[in-house]
Amino acid sequence: MSTTRLVCLGAAVCAATALAQTVSAQPNKTPVAYVYVANTPAGSSVNDVQAFAADPNGKLVPVPGSPFPYAVTSMAVNGLYLMGASQTGPDVNAYHIEPNGALSLATTTDYAAPNTNGCGGSGHVYFDHSGQDLYVTQYNIDCANTGISSWAVNKWTGGLSYLGNTITGAFPGNWNETYFTGNNLYAYAADNDSCMYYNIYGFQRAANGLLSTIPASYNLPTPPSTFTRYIPSLSAADPTNHVAFVMYPGYPPGCINAPLQLASYTADGSGNLSTANTAANMPTTQIASPYDMKMAPSGKLLALAGQEGLQVFHFNGAAPITHFTGLLTADPITQMFWDNANHLYAISTTANKLHVFTITATAAHEAPGSPYSIASPGSIIVQPLPLPWN
Repeated sequence: MSTTRLVCLGAAVCAATALAQTVSAQPNKTPVAYVYVANTPAGSSVNDVQAFAADPNGKLVPVPGSPFPYAVTSMAVNGLYLMGASQTGPDVNAYHIEPNGALSLATTTDYAAPNTNGCGGSGHVYFDHSGQDLYVTQYNIDCANTGISSWAVNKWTGGLSYLGNTITGAFPGNWNETYFTGNNLYAYAADNDSCMYYNIYGFQRAANGLLSTIPASYNLPTPPSTFTRYIPSLSAADPTNHVAFVMYPGYPPGCINAPLQLASYTADGSGNLSTANTAANMPTTQIASPYDMKMAPSGKLLALAGQEGLQVFHFNGAAPITHFTGLLTADPITQMFWDNANHLYAISTTANKLHVFTITATAAHEAPGSPYSIASPGSIIVQPLPLPWN
């Protein structure tokens, strides 16, 4: 059984973070999203959460009470709660999202309590499409393998009820985020360790929310004569049944020095994946060391971020992905999320910046006021508005 500790509600009031630009404490336009950044303040080793409201042009202002003294790393939102993996213990903390974007601690759940062996450390936390179930990637979940634990969310308290876990293995083991198809039934992730250990992981979500590994089959595009195999890594799903993957040029047990490409797959009714993309029609990327890939809510734009910056592509369902932009920034981008108003929010942990881009099917540019200085950003999450549970 999980261990849940209830605490009193209440948002802590702290001084707002210093930004690259001077901003008002209150937005002058109806916000389209709340943006939360887990950040390590200067002179501290413990994170806080910087919270912003984004206006229709993508300009950010701090929400009342920001920054919040909550030490979390990976975060997820479902319109009612922000769930954060604790920086200080094996817990997932639930924070109620107030109508103005402020956060108040609701409850804490020990995600390691079901692991009787005492192992397990959190990686990514994420919701399914319904927001009713939370998933926690755990390193060494059984003292040997990586796995994913499934939790049902109590809408009224934010508490989590343990549903079970699924093991993804040791080499490489799934440590990346997992993305659900539009029907919320199947989910996929891909991991690559130096073009030696790699896999596409398939999962099925049961009616009660439990995520289980399935033996999903997939094909790989035929490589050109310069290398022997495409190696999948990172995934992103559109609102229907298509999944994008980054493809490394591989010569196992190693990669070769050649541009990465992007492939589009289709999931069938049994969760199996297939692609008709070829070496000739898969686009190359200017990102050589990718860290994150995110699909726009429309399913028409695909963003790839990494050490070299950020690049956006047109996503065309089962048809080949096509080029759109060059690098939108040269800052290394670690993590990013879209809202529902054509904005992409991206953090750079090395440049200590938060970028906001406005991106449509025909144009892409930095939003007014962007980029913003953040002391030491570690992770980001975006809550589109209006809040769906309100």
